[in-house]
Amino acid sequence: MTATLIDGKAFAANLRTRIATEVAGLKDQGIVPGLAVVLVGEDPASQVYVRSKGRMTREVGMNSYEHKLPADTPQDALLALIDQLNEDPAVNGILVQLPLPKHMDEALVINAIDPAKDVDGFNVLNVGLLATGQKAMVPCTPLGCLMMLRDHLGSLSGKRAVIIGRSNIVGKPMAQLLLRDSATVTIAHSRTDNLPELCRQADILVAAVGHPRMVQGDWIKPGATVIDVGINRTDDGLVGDVDFDAAKEIAGAITPVPGGVGPMTIACLLANTLTATARVYGLPDPEGLTP
Repeated sequence: MTATLIDGKAFAANLRTRIATEVAGLKDQGIVPGLAVVLVGEDPASQVYVRSKGRMTREVGMNSYEHKLPADTPQDALLALIDQLNEDPAVNGILVQLPLPKHMDEALVINAIDPAKDVDGFNVLNVGLLATGQKAMVPCTPLGCLMMLRDHLGSLSGKRAVIIGRSNIVGKPMAQLLLRDSATVTIAHSRTDNLPELCRQADILVAAVGHPRMVQGDWIKPGATVIDVGINRTDDGLVGDVDFDAAKEIAGAITPVPGGVGPMTIACLLANTLTATARVYGLPDPEGLTP
């Protein structure tokens, strides 16, 4: 058996088309969503991400505001910029590109963002709202994973889900989203006892641990749906946390790396910006773009 490929690149393209249609409808009402992205320093990977985010923001018809600051920018100056963006009615979403320079307190900076404009979903208020089942801005990568799982499986109710990874960015919010959809969820990590045996029980396996090809083919339950969040640079190029060649012979469906979860992250950033815009104007959440 060869697994069905869950094409995140195609899914993300369709999602951006839907978002562009929604944005056009808002423009008819005189509303133009705006996304501000702040980059501190010259990290090459971050520069690539910021350029991609700006280009795709403009492609769906939103306004893009890019703020690039030197690596030695004082933290107070960054906080002052965030305060300015919080107060700017033209800005509906704010994203501070991570990682920040070492002299900055990432938690302090993230929590300075207005929770209603926190399109990354990292502000502690949004984290708490998500954990308690309330309306929140949801981190982009888990939101994209959830969309693809719903699209492929339909109802997730009663499914046994195992998440390998306990980060605040992916593992924990992914667990909260799956619980909302009535899956039975286990969070595991690299130090979990009998990890392969635990993974073999999963109808849904989400790998977000950051170790290249850690998940072997014989860890996977036949027919399971595998979401590989990992992006690892190796001598063989970009690979995921799952041994793709082995896993695709056992899983029922699997995301590739690259071309799986990655493209969904930026698309969901745009979805969150659209949602944030709708909420500030008292409009209904865009259909299908929130949990």
